[in-house]
Amino acid sequence: MTVLRLSKDITIPATAVTETLAILAARGAGKSNTAAVMAEEMFKAKLPFVVVDPVRAWWCLRSSRDGKGPGLPIPIFGGRRGDVPLERGGGQLIADLIVDQRLSCVLDISDFESEAAKKQFLLDFARRLYQRNEQPLHLFLEEADDYIPQKPMKDELQLLRAWENIVRRGRGRGLGMTLITQRSAVINKNVLTQCQTLIAMRTTGPQDIAAIEAWLKYHQQGKEILESLAGLEDGQAWVWSPHFLKKTVRVRFRLRETFDSGATPKMSKEAKKPATLADVDLKDVQKKMEATIERAKAEDPRALKAQIAELKRQAKAVPVPAAAKVEKIEVPVLKDSQVKQLTKAAEKVQKVLERWLEASGTVQQVVKDLGTISREIFTAARAKDIVKNELSRLHSPRIPAAPVVRPPHSSRTPTKTPQTGHQEASGKLAGGERKILTALAHYPDGRTKVQAAILTGYAHGGGGFINYLGSLRTKGYLTGGNDRLRITETGLAALGEYHPLPAGADLLDHWRHQLSKAECAALDVLVSVFPESLPVAVVAERAGYTPGTGGINNAFSRLRTLELIQGYSELKASETLFD
Repeated sequence: MTVLRLSKDITIPATAVTETLAILAARGAGKSNTAAVMAEEMFKAKLPFVVVDPVRAWWCLRSSRDGKGPGLPIPIFGGRRGDVPLERGGGQLIADLIVDQRLSCVLDISDFESEAAKKQFLLDFARRLYQRNEQPLHLFLEEADDYIPQKPMKDELQLLRAWENIVRRGRGRGLGMTLITQRSAVINKNVLTQCQTLIAMRTTGPQDIAAIEAWLKYHQQGKEILESLAGLEDGQAWVWSPHFLKKTVRVRFRLRETFDSGATPKMSKEAKKPATLADVDLKDVQKKMEATIERAKAEDPRALKAQIAELKRQAKAVPVPAAAKVEKIEVPVLKDSQVKQLTKAAEKVQKVLERWLEASGTVQQVVKDLGTISREIFTAARAKDIVKNELSRLHSPRIPAAPVVRPPHSSRTPTKTPQTGHQEASGKLAGGERKILTALAHYPDGRTKVQAAILTGYAHGGGGFINYLGSLRTKGYLTGGNDRLRITETGLAALGEYHPLPAGADLLDHWRHQLSKAECAALDVLVSVFPESLPVAVVAERAGYTPGTGGINNAFSRLRTLELIQGYSELKASETLFD
């Protein structure tokens, strides 16, 4: 049987390619050398592997140890020494290439423009690899704590779940993985404890040692070895493998055969002489620094907010003329041809407003907000007057007032209550009334009574909720019965400004704050595999619940009612979450 010879003290079977391991060590203890030795042995055994390298350290596999000869003939994607560059949208493409060619390679993501770009690339890559791979393949993940964190940020939840799937279930798809980190305390413990083999090298931090102790406790291993961790020499390690190797042994790993780019640089005669004050053109440095500062100011969100605040202050300072007495006029219903003419006029108004805002230096978000003006014009019975008002503003020195916000994701018009004349909003809204109107304003096509109750936190048969609905109907602010409730134009006027539903990733974050723990877990499972669907039992299991129990079934029912998921025996995330 083919074995991987990591040192004279230990060999491991080639089946390690589909096993999960973790290398934990302080800086300089030899974790990168250990991982490189494993990669070299896998290459000799013709076992494919992929290295995710965010620190620009693994390019050295291509060179011999002395740096003068060839190393492993594998491609490097990305980084300063890459054969082919990488970009944030290429994760699926690279995964397909690796699966189709059974390719060993290094993915150097160190030169990506942002952490967000790295995470997007890795999310696409991990999902596609997990979905398509079927033959043995091993992954090395450097700085694993950055992408499998103990306390994930909102934008890291899906990435954490993707890597967790590989660690927990990847073996059945031919995937093995080695997690490499010097920050044992901050790597996710739910994922770390799933690793079947732990390679612990010199570790000195109390919190990091505590993380190793938690792994030992989970696998029912003794604690007596913990005291020796701080005194281990470079390259020495304790290998705990109760199930895979069925042994606990102290070893010293061999030195790698390829170039060690992580070795501490030594002084040499060829080293460049350190610069002094006389060697530096300070004026040139100052000029470059001033340009950098100006560029940073232009991109600084705080500076943009200050510009917005100043524009608002100027707007308030401009005196507003007294409102002229307006004669009440009955406006006839517009014909289709008139609506088309007004639509074209509204589009011209919007374009002019956008050019005006661009010239004034206002931020792009304001342009997006003003984009709702066109939808206001399409739906209002007084569209003709509104167009005239907007055109007159273009010739005024005042900054246009912010329009009433309408939900940007729907072009349908809220139903207008049949009245003999225009009813103006009067009086203040009660707290419950405002909640209900805001919820309905987010959905111009209406919500059922049950949906409206869930969105506002009321029991749909409760007295308070029923009373609020009756009051709003009496005032002409909403229409409809149990089948569909809709906000009227008069209700929108009474509500005034409100925060619209966010879009994209922000919409998912919005819902996570509204849902229970079980609902969030189920929704995250389905979002992580979208547009694929999953059987109900699989979703329950991945969410951490026993299939068929009341808690998870209730979560499915509520998510289905809110139209966040669809299906019964097979569940799928709603496409509205990704608009």
